[in-house]
Amino acid sequence: MAAAGARWVCAAAAPRCWRLFGAVCLLRLPRVTQPLREEEEEMAALMGQIELEKSHYSDHEIRKLEEEELLRKRKESAYDDEVPGKTVIMARDLEDKWEQKFLRFKAAPRITDADESNNRTSLNRKLDRNLMLLVKQRIGNQELWLVPQVEWQPGETLRSTAERAMATFLGDHIEAKVLGNAPYGIYKYKFPRAIRTEDNVGAKVFFFKAFLQSSDLSQTEKKENHVWVTKDELGDYLKPEYLKKVSRFLLDL
Repeated sequence: MAAAGARWVCAAAAPRCWRLFGAVCLLRLPRVTQPLREEEEEMAALMGQIELEKSHYSDHEIRKLEEEELLRKRKESAYDDEVPGKTVIMARDLEDKWEQKFLRFKAAPRITDADESNNRTSLNRKLDRNLMLLVKQRIGNQELWLVPQVEWQPGETLRSTAERAMATFLGDHIEAKVLGNAPYGIYKYKFPRAIRTEDNVGAKVFFFKAFLQSSDLSQTEKKENHVWVTKDELGDYLKPEYLKKVSRFLLDL
């Protein structure tokens, strides 16, 4: 028992060989639905036709039929039972009003100015896709594009480290929802041999996922070197080794 206790003390006192980092994959969810593919449009039309054939009359349609029947009887009997001075709004009048309102409606464009100028620092782009935040960070003597990450500090949970990474690059005013208390991915790499030691072998990066809750980032402290990109655009910024690792748990991006 004493020997086991001694081994436990030695293991607990051993220095950390790996530096730990917390990172957050901050996503802006789609604002509009993606355009339907041809087969989806055909299915939607079929389901709409089936629903129409099996549906019952709505209250408005029943009212319209009743008014049409009442008008027909009035014409046949030449009898007018309307109260003088009373304004009657017929169902057909309402339909004409709704039609005029519909004709004045103009949908917002799906292609924004940021799309046309390829401004990847803007959130107002690729409205039907997920966007992920990348920032340029200095790692050793290199500047690399990464998801926001900072080194773990004693006393922190990995989630709080990831939240601190988000606040470091976007400020404390950011509104985001971190999903879960456990990381959903890990990336481990060794340092170059020139700087690697027994007590400092490499780094382990623990990734958390977060959803941006507000599209208004005017109060945040945005850094100049940041971009919001789709999954297809990650390869323009991330190194192949890093992209290969993180793409394993970005399947739903």
